Amino acid sequence: MRENDMWHGMAGPHGPQDEGGEATGPGRGRRGPRGRGFGRPGGWQNVDSPPADDAPAWFEGRLPKEWFSDLTVTVDREEIIVVGRLAEDPAPDRATAEGQVSRFRAESRAARIEIAEEAEARYGRKVSWGARLGEVDALFTHISVPVMTRLRQPERQVLDTLVDAGVARSRSEALSWAVKLVGEHADSWLADLRTAMEEVDKLRSTGPEL
Repeated sequence: MRENDMWHGMAGPHGPQDEGGEATGPGRGRRGPRGRGFGRPGGWQNVDSPPADDAPAWFEGRLPKEWFSDLTVTVDREEIIVVGRLAEDPAPDRATAEGQVSRFRAESRAARIEIAEEAEARYGRKVSWGARLGEVDALFTHISVPVMTRLRQPERQVLDTLVDAGVARSRSEALSWAVKLVGEHADSWLADLRTAMEEVDKLRSTGPEL
């Protein structure tokens, strides 16, 4: 078991890049049947994924108090991303911050792998880690999940135009770019949609038993 040693800057000067996650935890690489849904805590997830609505609270209680001054835990169907803000007093310059984040990553690796194994056994999802300090926002590991889809010719032409224009190197990369663009410009709508689905989950959970 080892953590991938690439360093991914979420807001660094070189832009985002893919990186593999840690090969830890039971059942790594195995997938059960797919279920419908958004993969948010509370409902409409993979049929083989247990609920993860309490994951933020679990990590808050499980992580050493001295690690982070603030913690963000994001959950979907396949992955839990844990990003914490390191204590900064005074705020360091960028080079110093990058060095401190790199030191934290190295010194905490064994403990993070142990915690990730516990969380993966509990929630059935891979765990990725990151840290923030000053202007540095670094994601140590994350997973890339293939998504199969069928597109009609007009939709394929959109992807091919992005490839021909040099925006993306392949249809797959073009599709990823398009999804990111929609996410950036539809945050409010997506938030409303998730809120609506949470209400649906509540109604389903309180409905009559058959």
